[in-house]
Amino acid sequence: MILIVVFRQWMVNRSPFVGCLVMILLKDYLLTDFLSTSGKVKNFAEGVISGALLYIRDDFKSVDKHTWLQETIVSMAVAGAIFGAGFGGWLNDKYGRRKSILLADILFFIGAIVMALAPVPWVIIIGRVLVGLGVGMASMTSPLYISEASPARIRGALVSTNGLLITGGQFLSYLINLAFTRTKGTWRWMLGVASVPALIQFVLMLSLPESPRWLYRADKKDEARAILEKIYPAHEVEDEMKALEASIEVEKADEEFLGEGMFSKVKSAWSNIIVRRGLYAGITVQVAQQFVGINTVMYYSPTIVQLAGFASNKTAIALSLITSGLNAVGSIISMCFVDRYGRRRLMIVSMFGIITCLVVLSVLFMQASSHSPRISAFESNHFGSNSTCSAFLNAPGASSWNCMSCLQASSDCAFCSNGNNKYHPGACLALNDNVKGLCRSEKREWFTKGCPSKFGFFAVMLLGMYIISYSPGMGTAPWIVNSEIYPLRYRGIGGGIAAVSNWVSNLIVSETFLTLTEAIGSAGTFLLFAGFSTIGLIAIYFVVPETKGLQFEQVEKMLEKGYKPKLFRRKKDEKADTS
Repeated sequence: MILIVVFRQWMVNRSPFVGCLVMILLKDYLLTDFLSTSGKVKNFAEGVISGALLYIRDDFKSVDKHTWLQETIVSMAVAGAIFGAGFGGWLNDKYGRRKSILLADILFFIGAIVMALAPVPWVIIIGRVLVGLGVGMASMTSPLYISEASPARIRGALVSTNGLLITGGQFLSYLINLAFTRTKGTWRWMLGVASVPALIQFVLMLSLPESPRWLYRADKKDEARAILEKIYPAHEVEDEMKALEASIEVEKADEEFLGEGMFSKVKSAWSNIIVRRGLYAGITVQVAQQFVGINTVMYYSPTIVQLAGFASNKTAIALSLITSGLNAVGSIISMCFVDRYGRRRLMIVSMFGIITCLVVLSVLFMQASSHSPRISAFESNHFGSNSTCSAFLNAPGASSWNCMSCLQASSDCAFCSNGNNKYHPGACLALNDNVKGLCRSEKREWFTKGCPSKFGFFAVMLLGMYIISYSPGMGTAPWIVNSEIYPLRYRGIGGGIAAVSNWVSNLIVSETFLTLTEAIGSAGTFLLFAGFSTIGLIAIYFVVPETKGLQFEQVEKMLEKGYKPKLFRRKKDEKADTS
């Protein structure tokens, strides 16, 4: 406690930007489910729910049998975040950045406790919505607070660090999951421990100041000056005050031009041809970012690992560390190359890698399904006819069944592997705790989602390659494009519209993934995402211009003429561009 008090006082005496870093790190540890770099919610609630879901299924049979319920538990945090982001914008302007973050912490804390103590699945969903509301508020408030309460010379680096800490938070969430796999109460601890960093952040945030920009706008100029004096050397404070005044005057003039209501702002933006073309590009990259299927990997990676043939919950979570760790590595790669090679090129290369990985993954899952172990009537009868799955007993062509046939026949069927070799013929048994106990008592493996497969390791490696392809390009570049593609006056509303398209796409993908795997299989689902990715690649090629190294005025001029890929430009257009 003494160390915390000393640390808090040190932060106050130094400058707010140190606290900002602590704030982001704690936030991203808490949230690894969400898009939170200016809208990227990918923090602890999602990273942790991916592992917790395995154990929630074990405790609540209704969740295990109904994929829509699993999808709802995962995706309701995203739905809450959509509303939280909208409410957070109003709260930011009305009461300030600091109070918004404090309220977000309270929602995090309450949501985590509600989930941990949930007696039934619908209470978990309520907790997820509460956490989602906090995530939505924090996702737009954190970058804003950092940019407004940090010294200009390191502002860009601190905002960029937000993305790195988010992916680092994802990795930490999987470690937390792994740590609690052998603890009584497993998923309750996994979800409940998120309340701790929320509480720490709340306490630390009490010692940090309000954004000087918000204070100045609220006509609290003396308080704004006092905070700037802690951030900047004495000889720079007056210049910063003048810059703040000029910036806010421009902001107020823009508000008068665009109107105060959201509808009038959207109407004004859409009626402007430059902004409209910018929105075509901004929305395209945000929707494409989600429909490559990234959040199926981040939300359901342990489940996907089980589909690849790893039955153990602990093994599935441990292997999922690969995907989250590589996501963090990819963020670092992006920071190194995005300004050297450009946003457009990085996204196109990223898309080619994503499509290749998804197609190969589809082929692997197809092979794993067709080569899964056979069902042996002898093995099934070994546990008694009452233990055998009724769908297998009543099927006319049961002699040709394999493990995948058993699992797909009914939600009441499970596969118990051969006692000598899990790749040899096994048993199709009834899915209940008693039969599961009989199977495991003979040192056999129990499969409910995927089947024993020699291709499983390659599937995990391909998931890693998919993440490495995604993270440096499609993981970060869409947000950079959206920060550069709109005229200054329309940047807030343009970025907001594009961010909402990202959230909604995220919700659609996360709410349908498990249903798709049941309807068309794992192979078909990954192939479908490969198709969406191909459409996204074509759209990016034709609609999204390169913004690297361009002044905002140059971007406007390019959009005013209308963007065409180089291969489709006429010679006189190329000459005009170079002149």
